[in-house]
Amino acid sequence: MTKHNVFFVAILSSLLVASPVLAAGDVTPPRKLGWSFDGMFGRVDKPSAQRGLQVYKEVCAACHGIKRVAFRTLTDIGFSEAEIKALAASYTIKDGPNDDGEMFERPGLPSDKFVPPYANEQAARAAQNGAYPPDLSLIIKARPDGANYLYSLLTGYGQTPPDHVHVGEGMHYNPYFAGGQIAMAAPMSDGQVTYADGTQASVDQMAKDVVSFLQWAAEPEMEHRKQTGIKVLIYLAIFTAFMYVAKRRLWRKLH
Repeated sequence: MTKHNVFFVAILSSLLVASPVLAAGDVTPPRKLGWSFDGMFGRVDKPSAQRGLQVYKEVCAACHGIKRVAFRTLTDIGFSEAEIKALAASYTIKDGPNDDGEMFERPGLPSDKFVPPYANEQAARAAQNGAYPPDLSLIIKARPDGANYLYSLLTGYGQTPPDHVHVGEGMHYNPYFAGGQIAMAAPMSDGQVTYADGTQASVDQMAKDVVSFLQWAAEPEMEHRKQTGIKVLIYLAIFTAFMYVAKRRLWRKLH
């Protein structure tokens, strides 16, 4: 066999060996939804974000934290100061040291941030059989097309895995997750929460609501940023028109 043929066989063999791995790494592109926060005129859907906070508290908070979100910022999505004080007080905050040099616990204040479910990553992994449930504060910004990705992931359970995907013990098939399998079981089921505004709590609705909330949590300045951008564009348009008129008049006199 010539050196050329040996090289060709080696390349072909490596591709054949690698093909199952590549297939196992296939990821279904996320479904595309139209979100209220999309585009230059995007805004926060406050009722949806408020429902999303409820979904987070009742469904997600047992495993996932939002440690970068302060209670007082919830005014941005329509909560009153009284509601925020009551919510903050329902959490226990470890504070200190006091005058005796000891740590102590106290009710939460609006200035505090949400308390994560685990003290540290090691405790989280120990409770989750080695898997680490990530903090969700910035999850929308941390993933490409984060809103659509998270929505698709939450609603992507219950499908039959293709033949090339072998779902390991303790894993669950989800085509939107890398490798097609994820340690987290389906977190939502229809009617799992009871919305105060009477909205039907289907899996689809809960996924949309929690995405709306987490989008705001990841980018609370979004509305202000986009409104400022629009004002700047309007200013530039007016300034450009003014300068164009001034230039025409100036050159008319010179000619």
